[in-house]
Amino acid sequence: MPNALVVHKAKLPLHQKALRAAQYVRVSTDRQRYSIQNQAAVIAAYAHAHNMTIVRTYSDEGESGLRIKNRAGLTQLITDVRFGCADFNWILVYDVSRWGRFQDVDESAHYEFVCKRAGLRVAYCAEQFDNDGSMLSSIVKNLKRVMAAEYSRELSAKVRAGQRRLAGLGFKQGGPAGYALRRELVDENMRPKGLLRKGERKYLNSDRVKLRRGSADEIATVNWVFHQYIDEHKSAAEIARQLNQKAIPSERQGPWNCGMVSRLLRNESYIGNLVYNRMSRYLGQRAVSNPAHMWIRTLGVVEPTVEKRLFLSAQKIIRERRVDLTEDEMLDRLRNTLKRRGRLSTSIINDTVGLPSSATYMAHFGTMRNAYKLIGYTTKRDCDWIDSSQYWAGAMAKISTSLTAAIENAGGHAEINEPADGLLVSGKVGVAFRVARCTPGRLTSHSPRWTIQRRKHLAAGWIAAIRLAEANKAVLDYLLVPSNSLVDRTIKFTETARSRHRVRRFDTIEALVRAIITCLDKSGAVPANAMRLNIQPRSRRSTRKSASLP
Repeated sequence: MPNALVVHKAKLPLHQKALRAAQYVRVSTDRQRYSIQNQAAVIAAYAHAHNMTIVRTYSDEGESGLRIKNRAGLTQLITDVRFGCADFNWILVYDVSRWGRFQDVDESAHYEFVCKRAGLRVAYCAEQFDNDGSMLSSIVKNLKRVMAAEYSRELSAKVRAGQRRLAGLGFKQGGPAGYALRRELVDENMRPKGLLRKGERKYLNSDRVKLRRGSADEIATVNWVFHQYIDEHKSAAEIARQLNQKAIPSERQGPWNCGMVSRLLRNESYIGNLVYNRMSRYLGQRAVSNPAHMWIRTLGVVEPTVEKRLFLSAQKIIRERRVDLTEDEMLDRLRNTLKRRGRLSTSIINDTVGLPSSATYMAHFGTMRNAYKLIGYTTKRDCDWIDSSQYWAGAMAKISTSLTAAIENAGGHAEINEPADGLLVSGKVGVAFRVARCTPGRLTSHSPRWTIQRRKHLAAGWIAAIRLAEANKAVLDYLLVPSNSLVDRTIKFTETARSRHRVRRFDTIEALVRAIITCLDKSGAVPANAMRLNIQPRSRRSTRKSASLP
């Protein structure tokens, strides 16, 4: 919903803010078509009766009230309040449940307390009590919070019971169909209504979803995978590699991996069975794997794709390969593989039948290098960087902390953007942090090169990098690169070619932070007066000395 008024960042006098209000509205599903408008109408009537002016709207459409995660509207509201960006004194909410159905009612109280501590009042417009801090209103309000949380718990229990009953009747209950399978929509009389594509779902409560076989080519691919696994004794990783070489897309229309092939080999839908409740995720909590006795298995509800004999043979091989090994036995098998192959790598380990996966070795020994050391194997790969990566991660965290403080002092807001290992400023500009490693030239006459890695998820903005000296033991200087300069996975440059890649250098962290603030100021991510920051510079010598490996 658009804002009712364009709000300027300049602070208003208290007497002007007194009757200015922001409204927060939320709906849980996109099927509640008019709920936002209905909430806004009640809030508008309340504001009119109390001579308030609604100057800003925060909304969450189609978001559950169980957690604040994914609720951009409430998150932005709390952020504006915490950082003093709220130019209003009232927050109007339809009722207590719209504020949230948090299972821990103290969480709901916490967010309201954040607003009250900043001098703002929260009013629940449709409730029969005034949120005036009195004993009676506090009791009723907390009772309402408990009722809102209990409503979600009761509804969740009813939904789970209904889903288990329908799964027992052979109907698909959410989630993707699987490779070589389709989701077919049927009415209450089991008449087909069409196929559901990715992202589509049934609309009528009386409709149901069943599984049916996919195309002939996909069915042939599934049978080929089973034959490769059983007759050719190929591992899941080898089969995935061959599928990618044949340019056969996966269910996601992308490349295959070991996990996709493993799930395909265990999918009982290919012999006509529908299995439900392998995993559970209640009330927004983490997903957990359920024991086999809790699974709901319905037989013969899907037309088989592979012969049952073939499927059972694959399951037998999977059980035989999945044996409980002690760590000594794992190392013995790794040592025998080294004798046969002459070297070790994660791909060799994953492709070797009878050998646990590389992920299993890392789970037991921490890293593959630790496992290699225990069997006396030394890899030719330079692993010094792996040993020091944790140290440089701490150095990047210091830059991130300094930059966050500078942004907040400038009146902006920065939040951690985990996929990009950086910050997201004002919700639109990213600042990622990297280390530029040095690679010496092959000949003494060749100049050293520096490499900056690009991650898959990189927001538009800038990359701040620590450039290391030739031994990769100490800081040389600090770099700032526009993220659009990294078209490929890496950017490699020498000192003479640095300007060609639009790479700017700075001697100190303070100078780097000032340059980033300037860039953010020009992009509008921080207020226009950002350059009035008073960042005390430290000497170049002390900055470098504090950022070198011990």
